[in-house]
Amino acid sequence: MTSKSGKTAELDVITVGRCSVDLYGQQIGSRLEDITSFAKSVGGCPSNIAIGTARLGLKSAVITRVGDEQLGRYVREQMTREGVNTDGIVTDPQRLTSLVLLSVENDKTFPLIFYRDNCADSALCEDDIDEAFIKSARALLVTGTHFARPHNDAAQRKAIRIAKTNGARIILDIDYRPNLWGLAGHAAGEERYIKSDRVSGHMKSILPECDLIVGTEEEVHIAAGSEDTLTALKTIRSLSAATIVLKRGPMGCVVYPAAIPNRLEDGIVGQGFLIEVYNVLGAGDAFMSGFLRGWLKGEPLETSATYANACGAFAVSRLLCSPEIPTWEELQYFLTHGSTYKALRKDEAINHVHWATTRRAQPEKLLALAIDHRMQLETIADNAGAPHARISDFKRLAVAAIAKVANGQPGFGTLLDDTYGREAMFDAAKLGLWIGRPLEQPGSRPLRFEFTQDVGARLVEWPVTHTIKCLAFYHPDDPTELKTEQSQKLLTLYEAARMVGRELLVEIISGKHGPLNEDTVSRAMAELYALGIKPDWWKLEPQTTSAAWSNIERTIATHDPYCRGIVVLGLDAPEAELAKAFELTAGHAAVKGFAVGRTIFSAIAGDWLSHKIDDANATLQMAGRFAKLVTVWNASHP
Repeated sequence: MTSKSGKTAELDVITVGRCSVDLYGQQIGSRLEDITSFAKSVGGCPSNIAIGTARLGLKSAVITRVGDEQLGRYVREQMTREGVNTDGIVTDPQRLTSLVLLSVENDKTFPLIFYRDNCADSALCEDDIDEAFIKSARALLVTGTHFARPHNDAAQRKAIRIAKTNGARIILDIDYRPNLWGLAGHAAGEERYIKSDRVSGHMKSILPECDLIVGTEEEVHIAAGSEDTLTALKTIRSLSAATIVLKRGPMGCVVYPAAIPNRLEDGIVGQGFLIEVYNVLGAGDAFMSGFLRGWLKGEPLETSATYANACGAFAVSRLLCSPEIPTWEELQYFLTHGSTYKALRKDEAINHVHWATTRRAQPEKLLALAIDHRMQLETIADNAGAPHARISDFKRLAVAAIAKVANGQPGFGTLLDDTYGREAMFDAAKLGLWIGRPLEQPGSRPLRFEFTQDVGARLVEWPVTHTIKCLAFYHPDDPTELKTEQSQKLLTLYEAARMVGRELLVEIISGKHGPLNEDTVSRAMAELYALGIKPDWWKLEPQTTSAAWSNIERTIATHDPYCRGIVVLGLDAPEAELAKAFELTAGHAAVKGFAVGRTIFSAIAGDWLSHKIDDANATLQMAGRFAKLVTVWNASHP
């Protein structure tokens, strides 16, 4: 990609200005005073746009400040996860990361409170603008609100000067927040327009520098100092040759690349979308992200406007800001297939594409020591005459064994339970291991959840990095009544997992309750897929033929190409038998690894619980057996 000067640019766009952690009230239809729980995300207009454009396939970066604390680190980590370049994020050791509290009181009232006094992003200054970094982009986006303070104003103007000198295009999101200009009280965060000659005069000084100007009718009014939209547009045109994009809410947008016509509707328009308004906060940032995807890629203005309208539609139909902006794949799916729902958040097909293309990245393979066993270890402890409390300590030794084998490499993990694995989970988290946690009541058939059947309430307490694991003894030839009960239980779990944003691994064991033929497991999976259950992972018993694995792969490809893949379970099989099972999966790309337990730890657990071996010996033996299986797996899956 090149800038207007012809120089190669590493970045498509750099955004400058606000960055906060948004805390969104999760009780819809409630006053902010009555909110009891919040969802966390990265916020602030330019930060949202950096994330949105990255999701849509542009190379983006943001220049801002965050605090030297947990929320500042969260912003950095989330930006990295989203693919945003973080070289322009300055860590401020003296100030805290900004906060914003928001809620949806009704479809027209969205209270929000800005906590930005002496916060990190409000301290952005000229020293934070690195000339070489600005030169690396072919476009620079500045935001109106960040001109409100003198040092922020100076920073953005310096960035504009450098960008223009190097042929980059200048984008202005008018982004008018009256209370951040000191025109309204703290409680008036949602106020979108207060007339101010001071603000209008300030904005007019910026307009001549711009190549693209985007704003709502109210924002165009403040930029031009006129409350008649057509007059305001003509005033802006008299000051700037920029392409002007007028956002008109439910009516979409109108683009004016040249002279302003005598009717607002006579500009360039894109396709519009009839969508239920759920929350307008962040819609403009999603809109801008969509427009920039087209504009910076050289698409026709009609196409850019369509992208913008569609992205805005996604935002107003969902709760949060940056997390709700669609990915490029999701946008293309929507433009190709449309939706029968005015409330896009209720469209399961679109939601699945959104989930699968925004979830956290995982290594391509997963090699796990499963130590979530409860009944089996209780039996071993009873036979050894050991108290069940010692099982917890043994599980910590198992995690130490994984650490020896992993040696800091990605792609290693464990399965751990809440009954005996709590302390081991803490150990595994510190090591950065993948963690799966079972929800099923051990041995239950029909399936029952452990501790409580209200899994949604339980899952809220789980770290977002933990994967839900649920084992179902499910055979496609089971009686219809049993299958219905089992599958509905899994569907309840799947819906709860998506609601709270946790990944799901479904383990299916068919061979214990019927013949295991070449199509047995693939039929079972197809039945669950038909109900709308799309787990992130499958955990499956070893198959007897390569054809069986091919059937399973075809089932996944047909129903959910976004599935992360399959891990093979062990069923306490001897090492030699597992080695053959692993070799049989070679060439089947959907099989990503294994999660084996008793083959590795059963005999060692008996010896340790009987005090025949000490901690170090138990850890060393488990590490040796786990390493053997890892070696066998890697040999057959280079």
